Amino acid sequence: MKTTLEIPDSVFRRAKARAAERGIPLRQFVTEAVEEKLTVKEPSSKPWMKMVGGLQHLRRETTRINRLIEEEFERIEPEDKG
Repeated sequence: MKTTLEIPDSVFRRAKARAAERGIPLRQFVTEAVEEKLTVKEPSSKPWMKMVGGLQHLRRETTRINRLIEEEFERIEPEDKG
């Protein structure tokens, strides 16, 4: 299908140069770019959800550091056991 698109000059020049680097026609480059964009999963309506659980791998390290801090405070200021 033929169509007409308005593309900013700078984007057009970059696309044409990249197509030439790859040795493919601009038509093929644009088609591949649109296909790639269509296959990308749409972002969640809640972008903060990407971060949920993102630091899970640090849980053990945080526990270890907290234990060391508590041990150090106990050494500096021993709890009165009387």
